[in-house]
Amino acid sequence: MALAALFSITPASAQQLLTAVSPDGGNRISIQLNGSGTPVYAISRAGNIVIAPSPILLDLDADTLGYNLAVTGSETASADARYPIVAGTASEARDHYNQLTVHFQEKAGAKRRLDIVLRAYDDGVAFRTVVPVQPQTAAAIVRYDRTGFYFPPSYKCWGFNVGKFGSSHEGEFDPVDVPHLRDHNLFDVPFACETGKAAFAITEADLIDFAGMYLTGRGDGGPGLQVKLSPSLDDYRIAVHSRVGSPIVTPWRVVMLADQLGKLNESNLVSNLSSASRIEDTSWIKPGLTSWDWWSGPVIASLPGQRSTTAVAKALIDFAAANGLPYTMIDEGWYAGAGGGGVRRPGVDITRWADALNLQEVADYAKSKKVRLWLWMHWQALDEQMEDALALYEKMGVAGIKVDFMDRDDQWMVNWYTKLLGAAARHHLMVDLHGAFPPRGLARTWPNFMTQEGVMGAEYNKWSRRATSRHNVMLAFTRGLIGPMDYTPGGFRNVTPETFRIRNDLPFVQTTRAHGLAMYVVFLSPFAAVADSPDTYAASPAGFDFIKAVPASWDETRYLAGETGEYIVLARRKGRTWYLGAMNSETARKVTVSLDFLGPRGGVMRLWADGAQPDAPVLTEKRVADGETLTLDLAAHGGAVAMFEK
Repeated sequence: MALAALFSITPASAQQLLTAVSPDGGNRISIQLNGSGTPVYAISRAGNIVIAPSPILLDLDADTLGYNLAVTGSETASADARYPIVAGTASEARDHYNQLTVHFQEKAGAKRRLDIVLRAYDDGVAFRTVVPVQPQTAAAIVRYDRTGFYFPPSYKCWGFNVGKFGSSHEGEFDPVDVPHLRDHNLFDVPFACETGKAAFAITEADLIDFAGMYLTGRGDGGPGLQVKLSPSLDDYRIAVHSRVGSPIVTPWRVVMLADQLGKLNESNLVSNLSSASRIEDTSWIKPGLTSWDWWSGPVIASLPGQRSTTAVAKALIDFAAANGLPYTMIDEGWYAGAGGGGVRRPGVDITRWADALNLQEVADYAKSKKVRLWLWMHWQALDEQMEDALALYEKMGVAGIKVDFMDRDDQWMVNWYTKLLGAAARHHLMVDLHGAFPPRGLARTWPNFMTQEGVMGAEYNKWSRRATSRHNVMLAFTRGLIGPMDYTPGGFRNVTPETFRIRNDLPFVQTTRAHGLAMYVVFLSPFAAVADSPDTYAASPAGFDFIKAVPASWDETRYLAGETGEYIVLARRKGRTWYLGAMNSETARKVTVSLDFLGPRGGVMRLWADGAQPDAPVLTEKRVADGETLTLDLAAHGGAVAMFEK
């Protein structure tokens, strides 16, 4: 496409329209000034409106920046580059976009300047607001961002109404009645919709030194959303403190676009919009699966009544070594003064260990078995001893840390993430953030950031009935679109929802075994748990051979089939082997998918499909050829997984 066709600027006027178009010509983002002199943007796909004209406004110290503006200039730019992904949906990403930067200035008063940068990609569009360095805004406070995402009332949408600031971001993505969105709602990202002609997911990227974004109903009661920033804990009227000598730069406001929501599983848009890696040598960062002591109890029959002990840790190391898992994770209870869960007890010391668990002995044992440790800790305990603790863990050969209970996404905590990830990188430690906000692309900037919670995962089987098959499938069309999630799969006590019982030790899961296996393909997590007790896998091993074989990071991802909230089928490639994962909700169905992704030579397929009982998947092995299709019989709450080897 000719360069002139990628950018559109009408003759100068009060309603001057400026547009950036994606490289393939399908997506457009335009901006102009409305009658109040406010920048108003709109988004379309294939000629159809996706986001109707919506304002971009920032409330600073005492007033709003975004009224009575004039356009003072604009520049265009384009890029087409590739960069490696250390651990994710692909081995590399293509950063291919057209960019338009528009300069504005107030006509009167302080005559403050404002820039808006717009980018158009084939899989979405994004924009960010920049307040350049100028005396009028030096050390300004950002109180509110009132940018809108306006759309017609006919869209079919899903969102997680978290309802409050300061949470662990764990909940269901439910259908949303667009005409009844209210400004007291507080939706997490992403917010996903189908228009009838396209699908989109609203999120943000490159969240650095700013407050996290939520979405709320429009203040005027119209259909659509507007931004609400996570406020400072010191003063709820302040969201962002700027720095003297630095511009105010919002994160990218992102609208991922595709013909179907499921297709966005292939997108690297959030990563593309995020800052480049700050780690020069990433060779020490190794994705992989881990045994884990917390979810099952732990309950190990040969060690009755033992929890966080040296013997339990060694048993989990033995299990990991015997099954080719590179890691063992030791959860809450190992360090001196631990045991408070979400409460940091006074005097805890994460450089010393509890009497029942000799960490040095456990680390030495793990090394002898060629297994590496991950250690859980409360974030406040880590904050108090960060440098000393991380230096000790590096010396002991620990692989990574799981940090929990932040439950904040204000500017201070956003900056704390950067502080932690930088310190962990200096000590060659990978990081899993639990009690965390959903991804904003930080795994590109800090590739040692392997995974994060911000999801209602398998732990909810221990105290609720909320981890349903529909919830799991819905995650693949919402939360799973924007980055890795530490769902902690691997529960092997599979029962029907009718026979499911809530219990803390050796919990059940209310989906089939094949559905659970598919999580290792459908849910991205470069550090993924094998959550159940070694005893459970020994007693009911059907399908465990797939877990031993499945990778934790991928070279390529393909969306094969799905219907939002009903079912999904994804294929991911590692090297020359393809892996397929299918997850179904509560209605049994047959799904037929093409195997064209295998290429002309086909391959040897091993398929684990739903059997007569939830915990009894059926294994089929056969050669499949070019052009064949695969029909999956998915049980209610069921699924399937397959491996295709050349």
